[in-house]
Amino acid sequence: MERITAVARGKVQGVGYRQLVADSARRTGVHGEVRNMPDGSVMMIGESSEAALADFVRLVHADGHPLIRVENIDVRAEPATGEFKGFWVNW
Repeated sequence: MERITAVARGKVQGVGYRQLVADSARRTGVHGEVRNMPDGSVMMIGESSEAALADFVRLVHADGHPLIRVENIDVRAEPATGEFKGFWVNW
């Protein structure tokens, strides 16, 4: 199992991005969480296989979405902890 912490920047708050992230996690089998950050970015933590995490990151770029505009996503690999059971949208 692998773990990533990713921070998305752009037009990612107030446009349904966290729900898109949660849906993407469920589609790819990623466990973790997503939350808005005070600076306007969105932080995601995900744990799964390397392949599932790659699919997850591809989906959360939200290419072609009419409201969401992801300018970039910084992804950092970390050791998995196994702390997540499911995927949570945090406020």
